[in-house]
Amino acid sequence: MGKLVLMMAVSLDGLVARPGKFGAGGWELPPEDSALKTRKLDWLGAAGLHLMGRATYEEMAGYWPTSDDEYAAPMNEIPKVVFSKTLTKADWPQSTIASGDLADEINARKREPGKDLIAWGGAAFAQSLTRLRLVDEYRLVHQPVALGDGLPLFAGLTAPYVLDLIEAQAYADGAVLHVYRPAAR
Repeated sequence: MGKLVLMMAVSLDGLVARPGKFGAGGWELPPEDSALKTRKLDWLGAAGLHLMGRATYEEMAGYWPTSDDEYAAPMNEIPKVVFSKTLTKADWPQSTIASGDLADEINARKREPGKDLIAWGGAAFAQSLTRLRLVDEYRLVHQPVALGDGLPLFAGLTAPYVLDLIEAQAYADGAVLHVYRPAAR
């Protein structure tokens, strides 16, 4: 496939989830800016596979199949891979379970011809992808909220991880999209 892209919301204090909460749920944000939503929908249209950890999979599988949001169609129609050592059944249509070595599983999918792979997290899954240096591009939407406590995106790094800023775009709702790629080594 194409490159592995991690898409996540990030608070101003660098957190991607509150303790005991899923992703950006409960952040008390205004509705998403329509230009940002259009941009994200375009990216989804260019994706060939959704990748996620078990907790995110269970959250999304419980929401998208019955949603009438514009994101629902690409979320439901694009094939999904859930990375889990404990999940035994994936009922969301077009879902498969990958339980092998994370790096081996991701690299095998990256070698297949096709479109980009979009990784959604949650925090532990995104941290693992980053620690293993599997992410080719980060599309981070920094939200105008500080959480004070929660799970950071870049936890557990053993050395500095330098990224190149590819793009930055501010939106009317206060969100700022930052697109980064790992710096050449």
